[in-house]
Amino acid sequence: MYNALSDDAVAVSTPHMRNSGSSHGPANRRTSPLQKCKVLAHLTPEQLVHLEGHGRIRDYAAKSPIYLPHEPANEVFVLFDGLAKVSHLTKDGKESILAFIEPGDLFGERAVFHVGSREEYVEAIEPVRAILFPVEVLRRLVESRGDIALSLMQLMSDRRHRIENRLKNILFLSNRERLVHLLLELSEQFGVQHPDGIRLRIKLSHQELANLIGSTRETVTVLLGQLKAEGLVAGGRQRIIVKDESKLRAEIEAGS
Repeated sequence: MYNALSDDAVAVSTPHMRNSGSSHGPANRRTSPLQKCKVLAHLTPEQLVHLEGHGRIRDYAAKSPIYLPHEPANEVFVLFDGLAKVSHLTKDGKESILAFIEPGDLFGERAVFHVGSREEYVEAIEPVRAILFPVEVLRRLVESRGDIALSLMQLMSDRRHRIENRLKNILFLSNRERLVHLLLELSEQFGVQHPDGIRLRIKLSHQELANLIGSTRETVTVLLGQLKAEGLVAGGRQRIIVKDESKLRAEIEAGS
């Protein structure tokens, strides 16, 4: 089974898996949503459709958990639609947002290399549809395909690098500098052109912005008010518009 990936990769079957069709039928000629996944970019469309048959689709409502800390890490996810966030929760319930998950992103990947339980909390920011694979499926794929293994390690390295940069900002930058850094980062990742500048298509509350920069909601509210008064940002109801990206970048460069 799964001979298309060589070495009989991903020859796994469980009662939870959804079969998407025979490896020789018309299903292999359809487009798989997994084509959005960069980690799996080396697989052919036929291989992606076959791999999809080893997963199960699940929908999550906005604000609902996708997985929690201490849960068994026995599945790996690929987001098809929606947006999610990865957070660390302290013992007293405080949240530190580590990353955002977009369509095409693979997450929960640590389970491929480490047997145990989850350490992070993943929550749907808006309605989410994802495909869940038993970790053994991805593990066998990684073992048989060096290019997939390299892509997965690159993903993990990039995410760790972003987290390290955010921690450095928390340690060495002021609250305003951290917020400006974040707004520029979000404009690159989630920005769309708008008559007034760059509009962030992600909805974030002041508390969530504070959780991203290691600050408080009150401080973020004051800082956003200052940036609005200076004509650098605009917007409301959790939608932010970066009005003058060049001035924000100049502010960061002046402080470095």
